[in-house]
Amino acid sequence: MAPTSGRDVGRRRGCWERNAAAVMAVPGPPEPVALERIVGALKLLLSPGGSDSSSLQIAKHDVLLDTLKSNLLALDKKFEEDSQWTELKILREEITSRAEWLQNSLDVTWSFTSQLLVLLLCLKQSMVLLAAHFHPPKPNPRTAEAAPVLSPDTLSISQQKTVQSALQFVVTLGICPFLLSGVGVPLRCRTEFGAVIQDVVSFAAAPSPIHRLYTSCIVLLDIAKHMSLGSLILSRHFGDIAAGLCQLGFCPMKRKDEPAKPLQESLKEEERTRARKALQTILDQVYQPLVVRELIILQGGPPQTDSDMKTQTSARAPAWLRRLCGQLLSERLMKPHGVQAVVRGILEGAGAGAAGGAGAEAAAADWRKCDMVAKILASCPQQSLSLEDYYQRICPQILDLLHIQDKLVARQFQRVATTTFLTMTREHPQLATKHLLQPMLEPIHRCSSVAEVSSERELPPGTIVVKEEELSCCLEDVFKVFVVGNEPVAALLESFLPYLGIVFSLYCFTRQNVSPLRSFCQEILLWMLKKLERKAALSSLKALAGLDKSVPSLHPLCEFRAASQGSTMVTVKETNSDEDEVLYQKVTSEHGQVEFLVDLLSQCQECGVAGDFFICCLEELTHVAAENKARLPPQPLSHESLLALEEYQSFLVEEQEKELLTLQVVAVLCERMSETVFTSITQVVEFVAATLRRACLSLTQELESAVEAQTLSMSMGLVAAILGGAVQVFLENMEHEDTFVYLSAIQGVALLADIYPEEILPSLLAQYGNSPGKHPPETRMKVGEALMRIVRALGDMVSKYREPLIHTFLRGAKDLDGSHRASSLSNLGELCQRLHFLLGPVVHEVTSCLIAVAKTDPEAQVRRAAIHVVVLLLRGLSQKATEVLRDVLKDLYHLLKHVVHFEPDEAARLHAQLALEELDEIMRSFLFPPQKLEKKIVVLP
Repeated sequence: MAPTSGRDVGRRRGCWERNAAAVMAVPGPPEPVALERIVGALKLLLSPGGSDSSSLQIAKHDVLLDTLKSNLLALDKKFEEDSQWTELKILREEITSRAEWLQNSLDVTWSFTSQLLVLLLCLKQSMVLLAAHFHPPKPNPRTAEAAPVLSPDTLSISQQKTVQSALQFVVTLGICPFLLSGVGVPLRCRTEFGAVIQDVVSFAAAPSPIHRLYTSCIVLLDIAKHMSLGSLILSRHFGDIAAGLCQLGFCPMKRKDEPAKPLQESLKEEERTRARKALQTILDQVYQPLVVRELIILQGGPPQTDSDMKTQTSARAPAWLRRLCGQLLSERLMKPHGVQAVVRGILEGAGAGAAGGAGAEAAAADWRKCDMVAKILASCPQQSLSLEDYYQRICPQILDLLHIQDKLVARQFQRVATTTFLTMTREHPQLATKHLLQPMLEPIHRCSSVAEVSSERELPPGTIVVKEEELSCCLEDVFKVFVVGNEPVAALLESFLPYLGIVFSLYCFTRQNVSPLRSFCQEILLWMLKKLERKAALSSLKALAGLDKSVPSLHPLCEFRAASQGSTMVTVKETNSDEDEVLYQKVTSEHGQVEFLVDLLSQCQECGVAGDFFICCLEELTHVAAENKARLPPQPLSHESLLALEEYQSFLVEEQEKELLTLQVVAVLCERMSETVFTSITQVVEFVAATLRRACLSLTQELESAVEAQTLSMSMGLVAAILGGAVQVFLENMEHEDTFVYLSAIQGVALLADIYPEEILPSLLAQYGNSPGKHPPETRMKVGEALMRIVRALGDMVSKYREPLIHTFLRGAKDLDGSHRASSLSNLGELCQRLHFLLGPVVHEVTSCLIAVAKTDPEAQVRRAAIHVVVLLLRGLSQKATEVLRDVLKDLYHLLKHVVHFEPDEAARLHAQLALEELDEIMRSFLFPPQKLEKKIVVLP
C-alpha cells in the first residue's frame, strides 16, 4: 500500500479527529479467517525484504524506510493477486471502513503502524469468532482420559513471536516517539534500533503526534480485551501504554496565547476523559506489582531527549507526572493487598520474582532496598483521610507480610515488615500499639489473667481458648519483630511486658514436652531480659519466679495442652477435687519453674542479670527478716472475729510461702550458677554489702548461723581484696571445707585476676608452684582450678603471660605429687588451646614434656592427662596444626601409636585413639582439601 497524495490526505484529514473508540466489534463474516493467514500477513509486513538485515528491527535509517514501503506494497499486491487471501481482504476492508483514524500518511512509519493495528484487529475478531464457534466434545467415560482439546483461537509459539514483533513495532513507532521529555523511558536508552526510529519518524505529517499516540494506545487496549492478546500486550508493553495514557489524560493543556508545539497539541475533552478512564481500567486489571514498578519508573524520570528529538539531555519527569504517579501509587497502596503489591513491585526488580535464582539471593542481601520500602510504607500519603485511617488500613497488611510462605521472597518480606513495624512503633507508638502490637499479641492476651474468660459453667473443660495455629503464629511474629528486628523500642517492651509470664509458663510447658515453640519462647525471654532496664528486668524475674503475684500470668481457668499438629494450644482447665493432688501439682510446678528460670539465666550471664537477681533475692530475704514483725497485722486478742483470724492466718501463710520460695531460688542459683553468677566487680561489692546488712540484722536479732558466719568471713575477705589487694584472703578461704565457701573464693580470685592480672597472677603462680610442704595438696589443686578459669577468662590476652604460665605448668608436671602433676598438665592443655601460633617458640619443650610423662610416669591419671593435652592441642589448632606443629607432628603421632599399643590404662588408650582421629581428620583435610567451584575476577591495573 503506497502512501497517498496530499489531496487524499486533505479529504480524509477530518477522519482522525473523531473518536478512535468508534472501532467497535460488529458482526464479522460468517466464518472466521484462519489465524495462519493473518499471522502470515503480519510476517509479510515484518520481513526484512530486500535489505541485507536478517531482521527488520536491525535495519538502518534509509534502509528501514525503503523496507517499510516495500512491505506495504507487497502486502497490497498479495491481497490483489492471491485468491486465498480474499477472506482476510474482506475482513480488513470491513475493519478499515469502521476505523476513524487516518490510516494513510505521508509518513510511511504511520502507514506501517496503521496496517499493523488493522491486522491485529482482524486477528482479535477472528479469535473471538473461533472461540464462539468452538464446542469441545464431551469426554467419553468409557475411554482413557486424554488431554483436553485446545481451543482453535490458541496461538502457537511461533505465532506468538510474530504477534509480539508486531506489537513491538506498534509501540516503537506509534507510542514511544510521541512521549514528552521525561515521560517514560526514551527510545535512545533502549536499543540502537530505537535511536533509528527517532530519526525516521516525521512529526510534521498528518496525523499529528498527539493523535497518533492516542490512536495507538486506544486501539491496543481494544485488542487487549481478548485474554490471550491482552496478556501479550500488557505483560511487555504496559509501561509504555500507561505513559502514553498519562500524557493524553493528565498533561496540562496549553494556554490559548501559547504557540503549539509538535508534541503538545490538545485533544478534545471527551478524548482526554477516555484516556483517563482507560488508564484507570488497566491499572486495576494488570498484575499490581507490575503496575507499581512501572509507576515508580515513570515517576523517577530517567534521561530523556528534548523536544526536537535530536539531542539527548537528562530530563526529570515533569511535575504533573510526578504528582500523578505519587497519587496512583498511594491508591495502589491503600487497596486490599496493596502493601504486598507495593513490596513485590519494588523488590521483584531486584531478582526476587518468579524466576528466583541467584538474583533472588542477591536481592535478599540488599537490606538497603528493604529499608527504603519500609520507610515508604511507614509514611502516611497525602491522599489518606488521617494518620489513624492510614494505620487502620495498612497495619493488618504489614502483619500479613510476616506470614509469607514463599521461600524465595520470605526473607525480604519479613525484613520489610519488621523494619516497617519498628519504624511505625518508634514514630507513632500509640497508633502502632493499637493497630500493630495489640492485634499481634491478641492470642496471648486472650488467655491472660487480665482477660475475661467465661466461667467453667459456660465453657466446659477442654474447650479451646487459643488454637495451636494462632499461638504458633503469634510467637513467630513476636520472634521476628523483637528478636530478629533487635531494636528495643520502648513501646515494644511496654506492650509485651504484661505477657512475659505467659510466655515463661509456655516455656516451662515446652521444657516438659516436645514442642517447636520452645526455641521461640527461650529467645524471646532472653531478649526481653537483656533489653529491659535492670530494675524492670529484676521485677520481671521476681514475677517469673513466683515472688510477685500481682503481675499478669496465665488465666487460672486455662492450661497449656499438646495439640494434634505437634504444637501447643490453650484450653479450659479441668477441675480437680483432690486437694492433695492440687497441692502436689502446685509445689511441683513452682519447683520446676525455678529450675527452668535458673537455666534461662545461665544463658545470659554476659549481661549480668543473673548476678543482680541473686543479690536481689538476698536483699529480699534480709528485708523479709527485718520487716517481718512490722508488716504482720496485730495478733487478734480474741477469737470473736473469725474473719480477722482467717485473714491473719492467710497472711502468715503467704509470707512464709514467699520466704520459702525465695530461699529455693537462692538455693538453686547457688547450686547451678555458684561459680559464674557474678560477672563484675560491682556485683561482688553489692553481694558484700547485702551480706553485711544481713549479718548486722542477725546480730540485732541475736541469731547465730554457721553458714552466715562463713559467708560473712568470705565477704570481709572480698572487701579486703577489693580495698587492699589481699589475695591471701581468697587463698585462706580456698582451704575451707564448705563447697560454697571455697568455690566462691575461686570465683572471686578469678574475677579479680581478670581485671588485675598483673597484680594477681604472680601471687597465684607462686602459691601454685610452692613445694607440697608449704600448702596442703587440696589448696594447690584449688589454686590450679582458679588458674584454669583465669586462662579461660583472659582469652587471647593470655599470650601476654605465656612465659610464666608455661614454665609454672611444666615445672608442675615434674612435681612429686601425682595430683599436682595431673592438674598442671590439664592447665597446660587449656593454655595451649588458646596460644595457637604463639605456641611455636616453646612447642619442642611442651612436646618433650608430654612424651616423657606419657611414657614414663608411674601414675595412670598423670599419663591420661598428658594424652588429653595432645587431644586438646590438636582440637584447638585444628587446620593450623600442620603449620604450628610441623616439626613435632611426627613425634606426636609415634607417641599416640605407642600409647594405643602398649598403655595398660584403658582411659589413656581412649584419649590416644581420639587424638589419632583428630590427627587423621586434620591430615585428610590438608592432603585432600574440599573442592570449591569458584570464579575469580581479577581487576587489572
